[in-house]
Amino acid sequence: MEAQEFERVLGEKTARLEDVIKKYLPPEEGRQRTVIEAMNYSLLAGGKRLRPMLMQETFEMCGGKGAVVEPFLAAIEMIHTYSLVHDDLPAMDNDEYRRGRRTTWYVYGDAMGILAGDGLLNYAFETALRAFGMCCNDAAAMQRAALALFTLARKAGIYGMIGGQAADIEAERQEQSVTGEQLLFIHEHKTAALIQASMMIGAILAGASEAEVRQIEKCACNVGIAFQIQDDILDVTGDSGELGKPVGSDAQNHKQTYVTLKGLEAAGADVEALSREAVEILDGFGGGHAFLKQLILTLIHRRR
Repeated sequence: MEAQEFERVLGEKTARLEDVIKKYLPPEEGRQRTVIEAMNYSLLAGGKRLRPMLMQETFEMCGGKGAVVEPFLAAIEMIHTYSLVHDDLPAMDNDEYRRGRRTTWYVYGDAMGILAGDGLLNYAFETALRAFGMCCNDAAAMQRAALALFTLARKAGIYGMIGGQAADIEAERQEQSVTGEQLLFIHEHKTAALIQASMMIGAILAGASEAEVRQIEKCACNVGIAFQIQDDILDVTGDSGELGKPVGSDAQNHKQTYVTLKGLEAAGADVEALSREAVEILDGFGGGHAFLKQLILTLIHRRR
């Protein structure tokens, strides 16, 4: 698929995902209206919708049919968004802008920002549970939905994204240098876990075997780690105009990254190796995955 065609298809798929996400937004009403407004403000701030797209494409690659995946598409984006809302808080990164507009806590106050993140996390599971009503007459489909829900909770929680975020905070506070083992743990959990959840849930709901789901988990782990290493590389080599944010912030904050530990050349080589292995895993699946493969390669080798 040529670049122009890929961008066209990407735009169409992103628009369809936007429609799915909007369908599951909570109505802004009642005495809790303000927190719901803050939740929706966060969800509609834009973004690549990468995680639901990876879920949808993996679902289709593994032969999935029907709308049972839709509640999970919305739920994974809600969880990703809540993590960004909390990351932006004064107690965390203290960011006033995200994607070109004011962050949620800055608009609604930090207390409401905390509650908006909490609301998105809880509403994500309320949304995902709607999938059970779509397959209540099919015992096998119900089992798949239950496993998908467990995977979502596990990868988003203390054994996934939250665990990685906690390790990252502790690493920034420690006096001794961060080790390569520490950094890899942070990348695998803070960044890769939700990407794993996205692709694994797509495979699970489509009826993939346990062995196939494990392969997808490995593929997604590679994608997540390579994505984060590329982010570290761009902080050194990127153009602030292209990135839409200042470069060199990691160095200014004396933050150790994959690049500071291994150097630019080795970091770049690891990105190549991880992405090559991820693509080889995808190529082992029989379903059509040309767009998914190009999406992953574009993501990993992005310049902004």
